[in-house]
Amino acid sequence: MTDIKLEPLDLAALLCSRVCHDVISPVGAIVNGLEIMDLEKDEVMRADALRLVRESASRASSRLQFARIAFGAGGSAGASIDLAAAQAVARAYFEGEKSTLVWDAPRMFLPKNKVKLLLNLLLLASHAIPRGGSIRVSVEGAEAANAIAVTATGPNARIPPHSAELLGGVSMSGTIDAHAVQPYYAGLVARAAGMRASVSMDGETVKFEATTARL
Repeated sequence: MTDIKLEPLDLAALLCSRVCHDVISPVGAIVNGLEIMDLEKDEVMRADALRLVRESASRASSRLQFARIAFGAGGSAGASIDLAAAQAVARAYFEGEKSTLVWDAPRMFLPKNKVKLLLNLLLLASHAIPRGGSIRVSVEGAEAANAIAVTATGPNARIPPHSAELLGGVSMSGTIDAHAVQPYYAGLVARAAGMRASVSMDGETVKFEATTARL
């Protein structure tokens, strides 16, 4: 394994690709719905197209609001972010998804990097159960948040390829592509927050966790 060496511009490009991947589907559905409304005369079909546009617009909005905190500077004007804000964007993101979100974390303010880390671990957990299931979020250590855990349980659960190495900032080639940026970025955020991220599996449960790094 080799430490991953990535230029800041390359990391920015990969993260942009990651965000675009999340929003391109609902935005495409909006375009399709509007085209149907332009061409279709049948009122029932037009009503269905309008419903598609509304649902897809809501989906795109929820994904962008999630990305704003998980990848960007949204909500981080100060040093901390209210976990309630993270919970709100997470619930909106998972609405209509195959997986059910269980939020088992108290309402409190946490350093922004720990909140960003939590949301990124949530995304990794969703990839671990492609057929759906349950995802539970827990935070321990009161305001210090010494331990963050996101546990995904469902049929055909799996650890996403190379996640353990990428969380640690290493890969076979010393580089990454758009498919690997999610766990790599989560590891970067964990280290910026003074934590270490890891992943483990037991039966049909995959657990992503971050704990305060020991000096």
